[in-house]
Amino acid sequence: PLFVGVVIGLGCLLLLLAFRSVGIPLKAAAMNVAAVAAAFGVVVAIFQWGWGSELLGLGRAGPIEPFLPVIMVSVLFGLSMDYQVFLVSRMYEEWLETGDNRRAVRVGLAETSRVINSAAVIMISVFLAFVLSGDRVIAMFGIALAAAVALDAFVLRTLLVPALMHLLGGANWWLPGWLDRRMPRISIEPPECRAAHERLDEVVEELEKERDGDVRDIAG
Repeated sequence: PLFVGVVIGLGCLLLLLAFRSVGIPLKAAAMNVAAVAAAFGVVVAIFQWGWGSELLGLGRAGPIEPFLPVIMVSVLFGLSMDYQVFLVSRMYEEWLETGDNRRAVRVGLAETSRVINSAAVIMISVFLAFVLSGDRVIAMFGIALAAAVALDAFVLRTLLVPALMHLLGGANWWLPGWLDRRMPRISIEPPECRAAHERLDEVVEELEKERDGDVRDIAG
């Protein structure tokens, strides 16, 4: 539990600094835990319960290697965070430029989903090749990683994460003011996105001032 907590905590901290949002790290942590749990379930079903193990040439059912979960958690969380950052960073850039969450989710998913799925297919093929080694431990790693990447790329990152971000709207990018002031600024968007965001803030401030002035004129 301590090891898993440290891995999840560090991942959430980095996403919090990168995207300046509370919701993004929490969703990423939940999705990563789901991917790891599903991968563990596949490994247990095949190697411990023996579902299809003889058909794959892996011998009879047996116990899971005790060091496997620790290594799997670290590797799978790294892969999951990679997909998360790649997907959400494009959404974040669009959000900074337009301030429209729906457009940000739509554009981010459209421009990154093919790359994510293509990379996932390559990784799944490589991991499944571990089964051909004939070694039980290596086969465990291969099947666990392939199952986790398939679930993460095809279900979690390109389906559930965009759906949740679409439903939550502007709450995706909410950050308490006191925390925003105390956090260091680590920008991942290009300079033109930051400039566009600054211009957008200036326009919003000018419109608010004009509105307040009109209200005072009417009241006078």
